[in-house]
Amino acid sequence: MDAASILTSGAILGSVGLAFGALIAVANRRLRVWEDPRIEGTVELLPGTNCGACGSPGCRGFAERLVAMEVQPSGCTQVDEEQVTAVASYLGVDAGEATKRVARLLCAGGSDVSVRHGAYTGEKTCVAAAAAAGGAKACSWGCLGLADCAVVCDYDAIVMNAQDLPVVIPDKCTACNDCVVACPKDLFAIMPVDEKLIVQCKSLMEGDAAVDTCDVACTGCGKCAMDSASGVIEIKDALAIVNYERNEEASEEATKRCPTGAIQWIEWAQFESTKDLQDSLPS
Repeated sequence: MDAASILTSGAILGSVGLAFGALIAVANRRLRVWEDPRIEGTVELLPGTNCGACGSPGCRGFAERLVAMEVQPSGCTQVDEEQVTAVASYLGVDAGEATKRVARLLCAGGSDVSVRHGAYTGEKTCVAAAAAAGGAKACSWGCLGLADCAVVCDYDAIVMNAQDLPVVIPDKCTACNDCVVACPKDLFAIMPVDEKLIVQCKSLMEGDAAVDTCDVACTGCGKCAMDSASGVIEIKDALAIVNYERNEEASEEATKRCPTGAIQWIEWAQFESTKDLQDSLPS
């Protein structure tokens, strides 16, 4: 190929490149979606854990909602008061007040009160045990006690007690939802600490059949519903269900006649140490 041909080819390629570059520049100008620069600044102030506990798809989603003034900085459960204040100051908004949320275990059937129908000797995880005929417990709804929840908790907010039940430490819990996802029995729920009336059982057995598998099972007797304000508790499929939309009407009175102690009134402030928490669970 002679020099003229090489120069011609280079000129053509250069012209095509310039043409496409111009088209891309025009397209970028016409199609670009403007983004508030405060979003990126807010993301940098957030923890970056992308846990989803705030109800948004990650920290960026939460930042977008903050800038749009749809939520308040206190909605992030992963930061302390100083960080919340920093976000609020950056955006020039009120930090807001958020009720602390924590993970709660909806089972009190520890190894001392629950019946076992066999011995599980496989891999020591709840997921594996659940896959093996539902685990060794006679109650197929009960906690398997192999600590999957404690293992996945990055904040050391879950410890196992002497009865092989996980115990949540409220001050450490960030409501990240990891334990909820990890539990194959769906026994964890993220709840505001002001929701104090808790049914620590998910068994759908009724009466003596329930107690035959676990001493602290809900029997569906209905006494808690009768002792509560109308509509606060209902019995559904032999299990007491609390209507938290009526939370302000809930009272400790609902627990007084429970024959097994399956329904509890939990005051997190009463616990001063991890040991107090461990000792507090029904045994």
